[in-house]
Amino acid sequence: MAQEFISSWTGLINAYRSWLPVSEETPIISLHEGSTPLIPVPSIANRIGKGSKVYVKYDGLNPTGSFKDRGMTMAISKAKEEGCEAVICASTGNTSASAAAYAKRGGLKAFVLIPDGYVAQGKLAQALVYGAEIIAIRGNFDDALEIVQEISTKYPIKLVNSVNPYRLQGQKTAAFEIVDTLGEAPDWLCIPMGNAGNISAYWMGFNEYYKANKCKKLPKMMGFQAHESAPLVFNKIIENPETIATAIRIGNPVNREKAIKAKEMSKGAFSDVTDKEIINAYQILGSEEGIFCEPASAASVAGLLKFANEVPNNTTIVCVLTGNGLKDPDCANNNNKAIFHSNIENDIKTVAKTLGF
Repeated sequence: MAQEFISSWTGLINAYRSWLPVSEETPIISLHEGSTPLIPVPSIANRIGKGSKVYVKYDGLNPTGSFKDRGMTMAISKAKEEGCEAVICASTGNTSASAAAYAKRGGLKAFVLIPDGYVAQGKLAQALVYGAEIIAIRGNFDDALEIVQEISTKYPIKLVNSVNPYRLQGQKTAAFEIVDTLGEAPDWLCIPMGNAGNISAYWMGFNEYYKANKCKKLPKMMGFQAHESAPLVFNKIIENPETIATAIRIGNPVNREKAIKAKEMSKGAFSDVTDKEIINAYQILGSEEGIFCEPASAASVAGLLKFANEVPNNTTIVCVLTGNGLKDPDCANNNNKAIFHSNIENDIKTVAKTLGF
């Protein structure tokens, strides 16, 4: 009889319990999130040169396909502990999928506000399958967030956007994993920014490990936004943000101050990247590295490539890939360099000729 295989990894709360605000009374709502791979990307390192080492933290391999699962396992576990029966969020897609999945896992109702027509189909499909109740509003993400914030203060429903402090507690574990894998913090951490919770969470995680002597240095935090959705770069609210990278199409990030603090304390930088630069990085990762990420994820690599001349010699760099490419199939179909032969006769000679033989 074959021996039953049981993974030793049972989710990030169990793995990093002593670093998280949980107790024996906290019901752990988990889909075994975390433990995502840190993958070398030599094609990007070669473009940077100078003896650099470049890795991607591929959080698109979390259970619902994005980094949001790291925060949601904490947010939903604590909501369950508090006796909540329903949760609500505003979302450009990934938060809705994660909130719905973890809420259902925990036996809670999930309500999601989305900007009508501005959520990638892969993400919307997830929220629907997980059984969320979806309200599509005429407005953008920032409008939706304002509504859910007010609703959560007036009605018995828990907000699970990144203003919920438990979200960032869960997300900081990605920094722990990077140090645990490399044996040290990287020199640079390149990351996309939308609502700017994730850059804040990574900085929190690196600092906690540094203070505990788990690493001897702290990385420069390099945050990147899409050019027409770059409130942190241009230091102003963007009323009508636009970008192909829907996950970071946010004009008024709620974690603005935390993100700015991370940049300043780490001596890092914020910069914008164009949609063209995002798609270029997206295609390089796919066609040269076999890594399929969603467009917003590629902003971290696009930003690194933009800063290539400023990278010191022998720098270790981690680029965060926040979501899976299957989140946005339309972007993949419309932005690739593949050769697609259609309407070919179904005989061996024709197929062989098409192959070039």
